[in-house]
Amino acid sequence: MAQKTDEKNVSKDEAGQEKKAGADDTVRQGPTVRWDDSRMTSSYANVCNVTSTREEVTLLFGTNQSWHGGQQQLTVLLSNRIILNPYAAKRLSVLMNNIVREYESRFGEIKIEGA
Repeated sequence: MAQKTDEKNVSKDEAGQEKKAGADDTVRQGPTVRWDDSRMTSSYANVCNVTSTREEVTLLFGTNQSWHGGQQQLTVLLSNRIILNPYAAKRLSVLMNNIVREYESRFGEIKIEGA
C-alpha cells in the first residue's frame, strides 16, 4: 500500500530521493560576498615566478623588457608581489587549473617550453 505524504514536508536530496523534512533540517547558506573594486588596479604581466616557505607562497609578476631574440641577458621589470598563505595558494591553484583546462578545451592546448 502506498504511503500518502504531505507535499509541503517532502523534499529531494542530491540523488533525487525523497526525504521528509524534520525539525533539525535547516538551510545553511554562507555569507554573501561583495567584491569591492574601488581601490583595485590592473597590471599586465608576461612573466611569473613563484617561491615558497612553510608559511607562505610568494608570486612575482613582471614584464619581459627584452623584445629581441638571441640576447644574452633578459630584463624582467617586476611590478607585483602577491604573498599568500598555503591554503589560499592551494585554492588559487585549483582555480587556475580549472580556468586553464576550460581555456584549452575551447582554444586548444597551450604549449610551454620546459614543461
